[in-house]
Amino acid sequence: EGRGKAQADSLRKARKDTIARRLKDGREEKVPAPELQKGDTVVCEAGDVIPADGEVIEGIATVDEAAITGESAPVIRESGGDRSAVTGGTRVISDRIVVRVTMEKGHGFLDRMIAMVEGAKRQKTPNEIALTILLSALTVIFLLVCVTLKPFGIYSNTVFSVPVLIALLVCLIPTTIGGLLSAIGISGIDRLIRRNVMATSGRAVEAAGDVDVLLLDKTGTITLGNRMASDFIPAPGIAVERLADAAQLASLADETPEGRSIVVLAKEKFGLRGREVAAPHAQFVPFTAQTRMSGVDFPVIDGQPHRAIRKGAAESIRIYVDKLGGSFPQAVTQSVENISRSGGTPLVVAENRDVLGVVQLKDVVKGGIKERFAHLRKMGIKTIMITGDNPLTAAAIAAESGVDDFMAQATPEAKLKRIRDEQAAGHLVAMTGDGTNDAPALAQADVGVAMNTGTQAAREAGNMVDLDSNPTKLIDIVEIGKQMLITRGSLTTFSIANDVAKYFAIIPAMLMATFPAIAPLNIMRLHSPTSAILSAVIFNALIIIALIPLALRGVAYKPIGALAILQRNLLIYGLGGVLIPFVGIKIIDVIITALKLV
Repeated sequence: EGRGKAQADSLRKARKDTIARRLKDGREEKVPAPELQKGDTVVCEAGDVIPADGEVIEGIATVDEAAITGESAPVIRESGGDRSAVTGGTRVISDRIVVRVTMEKGHGFLDRMIAMVEGAKRQKTPNEIALTILLSALTVIFLLVCVTLKPFGIYSNTVFSVPVLIALLVCLIPTTIGGLLSAIGISGIDRLIRRNVMATSGRAVEAAGDVDVLLLDKTGTITLGNRMASDFIPAPGIAVERLADAAQLASLADETPEGRSIVVLAKEKFGLRGREVAAPHAQFVPFTAQTRMSGVDFPVIDGQPHRAIRKGAAESIRIYVDKLGGSFPQAVTQSVENISRSGGTPLVVAENRDVLGVVQLKDVVKGGIKERFAHLRKMGIKTIMITGDNPLTAAAIAAESGVDDFMAQATPEAKLKRIRDEQAAGHLVAMTGDGTNDAPALAQADVGVAMNTGTQAAREAGNMVDLDSNPTKLIDIVEIGKQMLITRGSLTTFSIANDVAKYFAIIPAMLMATFPAIAPLNIMRLHSPTSAILSAVIFNALIIIALIPLALRGVAYKPIGALAILQRNLLIYGLGGVLIPFVGIKIIDVIITALKLV
């Protein structure tokens, strides 16, 4: 489809538009990211995009790597140890770090993405190849028929003028389906647009009808994309309402999706209303990468006791309560381990020196997706979830969502290899995704559906964009693709039968004057060879016009077997394709003869 360069240009633009704050002689200077050299040091603060691959040499920060790795949870990056590596294109969420560029120009993560996208090439579908071969073969056969008629006419002293032979060729070659293919493709794209899916070509819609392997990116595709609060698990002797109240108070000033979800969950489960975050006596403690917790302090006012509420990582809360002389209950430790084992994220809540319990955060699977995957399974489509999460988290989400298989800790190279392996095995692969790390796989897949909420690189790489960002809509896309294939198959059957019928209608009429023995084959009793050719040309033009509404509307899709579809096509469109030309050409022959046009 010739889109590799355009897709790579999108990634290049993302890199070019990033401005780096380079440190030089103790001063900061702003330079475009592509100008950075190995060994340069850059400053990155909250909200900045890390301009190049490198390592942290100073500071600690939380970094959102979802668009690159597919892992939805932010990660800690700090100097020293095994958490110092950062990737160009990721975004700093909090705090400040100094990064030393470690990759030579042209060898970073985005450069690898560009190389893989440019190297990705979509294969032709089996149906597309078969139709091309069939139409080419028919064209060659009927071309040979017309070419041999001239020397045959000379041998038999019969005059076949060149205009007559050209008209005959136009009638016989499969112009009917040729004229309708564009209409069928346009109709498929139009039906996708009605479902808020933008397709770049009819080939993409057609390929969707043949898809039998579906690769789904987890983050933002199967799940909502952010870890959301799902449960409050209190410590022994603590009322769950008290835990929810404290967790909500600690989250009132937290504008992250996780913090907002805690406020909402407390309201939904216990009717707790969000309090005024600007209360003068409330002192909110922001999250930092160093403390790995946030919260709120309420000083002693009107006899009310001092309250210091904190929520955060288990180890950070353990250190916090230990300093205050408290203890960390074994039951809470067990809850933290259980949540982590099931693929969730535990946030421990403490008030003063007492641990109140745990808030469970989990990737929330989109509603109704399990049923949609079951539908895909009935259609013969294998679903594979791809994620950058660890195998434990991936297995838990795969079980909850109902996918057939999963790939954990998947790198862009691994995704691309999996798609190529499936294609090499004869499968047609569809891929949905929303991150920059999905771009090479989306470009390689036969059907690449990018989420509209995803990155620009992903939208450019795919050959479809779902404006609603609902990956389960792929079922609708597949059904539209199958309807498009059935429509084309039906009209191809009609076109071939139509061409064969015209052959046996015209050739006897042309040759019976020279060879009276074949007169019985002129079953339609056409007036003359000239009227036969003219009638066939007129019929050929009219039948294309008559079939355009059907091509645009599409033949109704029903999930029936291939044999049943073949039988229906042969009965309705095959038999119809044989009978209609005889009737139509005869009527036109009578009309033009009566009007003395020949």
